Amino acid sequence: MDLLVEGVREAARLLLAGDREVWSILLLSLQVSGSATLISLALGIPAGAALALARFPGRGLVVSAVNSGMGLPPVVVGLFVTMLLWRSGPLGGWEVLYTPAAIVIAQAVIASPIVVGITLAAVQGVPREFRLQLLALGASRAQMVWMVLREARLPMLAAVMAGFGGIISEIGASMMVGGNIKGQTRTLTTAMVLETGKGNFEVAIALSLLLLALVFLVNWALTSIQQRHAR
Repeated sequence: MDLLVEGVREAARLLLAGDREVWSILLLSLQVSGSATLISLALGIPAGAALALARFPGRGLVVSAVNSGMGLPPVVVGLFVTMLLWRSGPLGGWEVLYTPAAIVIAQAVIASPIVVGITLAAVQGVPREFRLQLLALGASRAQMVWMVLREARLPMLAAVMAGFGGIISEIGASMMVGGNIKGQTRTLTTAMVLETGKGNFEVAIALSLLLLALVFLVNWALTSIQQRHAR
């Protein structure tokens, strides 16, 4: 209990004192995971909508693959992204391994199946009759898809929350592709592992509290938007 209290005090001290390293770690974590979430939304929402509305042979297999991808282990993603970005790998020419860009790529891979799966469920929740009515009123295919997405926008906010929550707290992929380099690729989760290994439990607890506060604030903001529009 004393250790937890000391952790809370240390978190307050680090924030109030304006500790440069802690703030840089916090901002990098938010920047990396925020960028990865936006990329996953840009890829996942169209893919999820297309998968929900289209009918083709093997669709069930693709949906099963997406649902399986929602539980994709971050360390597996980290392994394959590292192999792709390795100097002799297919994307080695990019020279982004052990940079924030590599973490963004890995986290986007982790979040994309989550966004696709939740978007798929949200769009499928819109009644088929609604789509048919739009087409009967003269709406084009693109207009119909846009209206369906608008109708499903509240459940789809869960995709943002789930995607961001799933990557801001992951560590395996970030450690493997980022290297936990001080001042460059050290995020809240990788810093927590480092400080715990060094026996600096107060600092590790402080970082964990900052991570929990960050996740809560983001989800609180998105939930407020969701509930306000629901009313």
